[in-house]
Amino acid sequence: MPTTPPDRPSEGVVFLHGISRSFRSLIKMQQAVDAAGFATRNIGYPSREKSLSVLVDDIHPAIAPFVEANDGCTHFVCHARGGLLARAYIARYRPALLGRVVMLGTPNSGSEIADILQRRLLYRLYFGPAGQQLVTARDVATEALLPAVDYPVGIIAGNRSLDPITSRFMLPGANDGRVTVARTRLDGMADHLVIAASHALMMKNKDAIAQTIAFLKHGRFDR
Repeated sequence: MPTTPPDRPSEGVVFLHGISRSFRSLIKMQQAVDAAGFATRNIGYPSREKSLSVLVDDIHPAIAPFVEANDGCTHFVCHARGGLLARAYIARYRPALLGRVVMLGTPNSGSEIADILQRRLLYRLYFGPAGQQLVTARDVATEALLPAVDYPVGIIAGNRSLDPITSRFMLPGANDGRVTVARTRLDGMADHLVIAASHALMMKNKDAIAQTIAFLKHGRFDR
């Protein structure tokens, strides 16, 4: 879990990776954001093994001291399910000086792939309770973890896929191979942008990195 020096006064950015990933998947993004003048904290967590509610408490001890160490506000940059985790975290442990949130390929209203696979044994074994929270029709408990947003959210969606089978047969409309563009959208979001990137590589895409920094600085994407 790399971090910038704790004595550096700055606005801070917390990074949360997606399911089946690690903090390493966001290092390129973190390095660019760090170079743009933000303090950063890149958090790893067991993304498949635990539900959102449990993960929120797991990551809090890593986030709380980072928030306290920065003079300015705390932003979040998240890939895929990391965006849902950020929403749940903010609902429970909202920083006093909450800044902006950037989501990349986050299934804010679920993914049809999870709908199709949720009852299959291999899917359940591999993705655990996390996979069951990615469906489009969430249960009441999961919905309660994700209340309406009242903070600036910028969402980047991809419309390129590395998986022609899921793109053609499982996902209706433009998609990144895992999530449709439509299901990344969120009521109350400040901005939404579609780029030529796949779900798996979006967080390393140069346009996604540049647009993330633009939203962190200005609260809007650079058109």
